[in-house]
Amino acid sequence: MSNSFGVFQQFYTEALPQTPSGISWIGGVQVALLLFVGIFVGRLTDAGFFRHVFVLGVLLRLVGVFMMSLCKTYWQIMLAQAVCMGLGNGCTFCSGLPVMSSYFSRNRALAVGIAAAGAAVGGLIYPVVGDRLLYQDAIGFPWTVRVMGFIMLATQIPYVLLFKPYRPPRAAGPVIDWSAFKELPFIFFTISMFFNFWGLYFAFFYLGTFARDRIGISNSLNLTMVLNGVGIVGRILPGVIGDRVAGMLNILILLSFAASLLAYCWAAISKAAELYVFAVVYGIIAAALQSLFPATATTMTPSIERTGTRLGMILTIVGVASLMGPAIEGALIQEDDGVYLYAQLFSATAILIGALAAVACRIAKTGFKFKVKA
Repeated sequence: MSNSFGVFQQFYTEALPQTPSGISWIGGVQVALLLFVGIFVGRLTDAGFFRHVFVLGVLLRLVGVFMMSLCKTYWQIMLAQAVCMGLGNGCTFCSGLPVMSSYFSRNRALAVGIAAAGAAVGGLIYPVVGDRLLYQDAIGFPWTVRVMGFIMLATQIPYVLLFKPYRPPRAAGPVIDWSAFKELPFIFFTISMFFNFWGLYFAFFYLGTFARDRIGISNSLNLTMVLNGVGIVGRILPGVIGDRVAGMLNILILLSFAASLLAYCWAAISKAAELYVFAVVYGIIAAALQSLFPATATTMTPSIERTGTRLGMILTIVGVASLMGPAIEGALIQEDDGVYLYAQLFSATAILIGALAAVACRIAKTGFKFKVKA
């Protein structure tokens, strides 16, 4: 549901007495907590507490979504959707990712991409449900959210029963692997992902409101569905290319530059057809970045037993960017009287800096050898 926040962003701006920046804090806190708990969840996963953390995450997600159906005010929604669901998402994502990736050595990016494609499927289904029930059948916000909750419940039962760790636990070790900060590839990669995610979620949060307010598209939720739907392709195909041809980091660098260029081009869009083309291309590239990021992060460790800890450290730092980015962009829109230009330039420039940091990571890792698979 994190990738579907554009649906809620649009509904909340109509239903709550809050600015777009204030609304975006809900989605920003949810995504930030998903990543921010990584430093603790990663270490607990390495230590053998995967099942405990994972089941706790599932329970928090379900409690959050059903409590969300009872919310009436901004702060109630903040606690249920942002805090409770965000913590639950973090417990499941940050524990499940290192365990799942440990099953694979050769086709790791492909495996992570296929798993991440589930987020794109959810990002397609939940907006359809929200649009249909909120705006067409008009059953109201409480029952719309409950239907989403029952969908979530049905899809989580199988992997609670079947998902188990593959490798034995590493009982001893610190929560933070301080030696990582002595390795230039790890440092530059973390900086790269911080700036990438500082700007990457802007379209997922604000594309629908931009379409409605600046282009005049009445059913702007269609754009959110397109943005998420094409992500199914974006999350799988680059993993195949990265694993078998070019290397995950090399593909990630190209995607970062492409995402930055598209974000700059967004500032010139003034027609509905152009915006739909942007949603398709950006949706594929952004989904590919989201998929390759954790797969590439798992390679930033000399020992597979430290994968959870190192990945959790990166996710926590990236979580700060995910919290700040949408709020800054919303404030820039408000400052410019509803014009999106400053926010678009901020998003594009942040991703560009992330791309340059990824280049520095590659140089630190392989030197100036351009034909090396990295």
